[in-house]
Formats: sequence, C-alpha cells, structure tokens
Amino acid sequence: MNSMNDTGVVAGPASGQASHTHRLRRLAGTGFIATLAAMVATTLAAALAQAVGVDCEVPDGGETIPLSGFAVVTGFFSVVGIVIAVALLRWSARPAKRFVWTAVSLTAISLVPSLLSGANTATTTALLGLHLVPATVMIPTLARSLRTRTA
Repeated sequence: MNSMNDTGVVAGPASGQASHTHRLRRLAGTGFIATLAAMVATTLAAALAQAVGVDCEVPDGGETIPLSGFAVVTGFFSVVGIVIAVALLRWSARPAKRFVWTAVSLTAISLVPSLLSGANTATTTALLGLHLVPATVMIPTLARSLRTRTA
C-alpha cells in the first residue's frame, strides 16, 4: 500500500462531509434571509390592507390581528419551511422537487382556516393574500437554493 492511496481514502469522506455541512449552512443562511424578507413583505402587505380599510378582525374572538402577529406567524412558519428544506436536502434524492410539492401543499392547507373563519369578504380576501405573500418569497428561494446546492 502506498501513502497516496491511504491519504485519498481518509481525505475523501472528510471533504465530502465538509461540503455537505457547507451546503446545509448555506441553505439555512439563505432561508433565514428569505424569512426576514417574507416577514417584512407580509407585515407591509398587512399594513397596506389595514390602510385601505380591511379590519383583519376574526369573528371568533372579535379581536383584530396586530401587525406584529403577522410578522411572528410568518417568521415561525418560514423557519418550519427551512427545517423541511434542510431535511429534504439531507435525506431526499430530489430535494427541490419534493420541497416545492410539500410547501405548495402546506400553503394550500393553510388557506382553509381563513376560508372557514366567518370573517367578512375583505378580511377573508386579505388573509388569503397574506398567506400567499410569504409563500411567494420562501418557496422559490428555498427551491432555487436546493437546486443549486445539489447540482
């Protein structure tokens, strides 16, 4: 056995592991930047809706959803999306395709409570739109990141 073969065997898995760890970190970093963008976009869209007269009041509790509530919920579920993307990058042969399918399905499911809330038409329409704003930021960003990381 010569030393070059031994070095190649030892260095191979270590460099592969470092590359994989680097891809996960880059995906998470991209996801967190996208999360901040989604939070800002959703909060601005909610402020715009309120400025044009949408009350964002849900009949169940009769309380108006505060702007900070939109930001917090957007941030939380965006982080959930990042976790799903990281898991798919780690364990799926086609992470981008699986992520898009999963994220679009979860976004569709998230629209149901707004439709069933019993809120007026303007509020329901605004809530539906406010679900789609972060989805249009997060899904393409993470899917693109998953494609470039696996190519």
